[in-house]
Amino acid sequence: MRKVLYLTAAMAALSAGAAQAQKVIEPGSDDRIDWQSLEDFKASYGNLEGQSFTILGPWLGEDQTLFTSLLPYFEEATGAKANYSGSDSFEQQIVIDSDAGSPPDIAVFPQPGLAADIARKGNLKPLGEETAQWVRDNYAAGDSWAKLGTYAGADGTQQFYAFPFKADVKSLVWYVPENFEDAGYEVPKTYEDLKALTEQIAADGETPWCIGLGSGGATGWPATDWVEDLMLRMNPPEVYDGWVTNEIPFNDPKVVKAIEEFGWFAKNDDYVAGGAAAVASTDFRDSPKGLFDSPPSYYMHKQASFVPSFFPEDVEVGLDADFFYFPAPADGSMGQPVLGGGTLFSVLTDNPAARAFIDFLKTPAAHEIWMAQKSFLTPYKGANPDAYANDGQKKMGKILTDATTFRFDGSDLMPGAIGAGAFWTGMVDFVGGASAQQVADQIQQTWSTLN
Repeated sequence: MRKVLYLTAAMAALSAGAAQAQKVIEPGSDDRIDWQSLEDFKASYGNLEGQSFTILGPWLGEDQTLFTSLLPYFEEATGAKANYSGSDSFEQQIVIDSDAGSPPDIAVFPQPGLAADIARKGNLKPLGEETAQWVRDNYAAGDSWAKLGTYAGADGTQQFYAFPFKADVKSLVWYVPENFEDAGYEVPKTYEDLKALTEQIAADGETPWCIGLGSGGATGWPATDWVEDLMLRMNPPEVYDGWVTNEIPFNDPKVVKAIEEFGWFAKNDDYVAGGAAAVASTDFRDSPKGLFDSPPSYYMHKQASFVPSFFPEDVEVGLDADFFYFPAPADGSMGQPVLGGGTLFSVLTDNPAARAFIDFLKTPAAHEIWMAQKSFLTPYKGANPDAYANDGQKKMGKILTDATTFRFDGSDLMPGAIGAGAFWTGMVDFVGGASAQQVADQIQQTWSTLN
């Protein structure tokens, strides 16, 4: 059986290598893509013939196909060979390999905290201040993105170790345009407008929201996204940063207030489908479906960019369903904060081809080729927004490039016992009747035991 598995893996690797030889878009055939940027890159790095390097990442299946579609362009420009391996146990594998002294040349991290842990051990190579400055200058909310990849090394010195490439957006509210039009509702432009719309829909005898926290063993996590977005709309980003590291305690009044603000939506029987008692028991995968009832069961659903996967099969985003940015306060004091996720590329060896690949990711074409396919968003201001495959992706991309602040999903930055434990269960307790103060105190008590 083991031989069969090895043979299957070898065949898959050969298949992936063969796929890399094919370009999904022929250079020069699509004028939305900055082909000249590849030519310029080639002029700098076209002397790596015969070299190779390895990339380990979390992408499998379609995601792997999409990422590896970029590799032929790099290989043609440089002469170097890029070998990608995906793993569904990436988080464990990268720790084992880097600790053993046999790391991949590049690792693709879905969690900044894991990259920071490995940098702290001295197992990541600094990418340099020049690359950090490139991110600050070329990404919207560039300081946010540069900070996301900056960690303490083994000597405690803060350096830039992780290049962000491929983002996700969580600050979205989904709705059905036809339902809004029929009811005479307008898309809210400010946070105050959003609350006023919530009150108006309820006053009309309708239900504004569906909020579902059910997710098996991960029940509660959708509420953490709500609280994180609210933290960014009620406080400066520095408060958010202190909160996710516990420099600001979880039971600080600012955090308690954000949890209470979530309760304004989730604990009002008139505002949520099934009443507040249904919030914890409604599965998050089912929670958007009532948008498409006739008449609608409710009008709005806050969820990340992946949620169309759980829409009815015949629903077309942009036509039958749409989204708007979870708006910021009207006074502009918090700017345009965006909550999201993404992946970061780090170098773990001195392989020059691996270094060249990081510079390849700075080319507009590297972004635009993936943009033209699917499942890719970027804050890169130099990428052509018209390269996006559809209007929905383009609209999400604009949310990223309009952002004044970007912050990574806070629960992913917290210790696992908090972000994937006490925070989840605390939110379930909160919608079940506990006060925000009680929940925050309990989460902080758990965090204190970790120090």
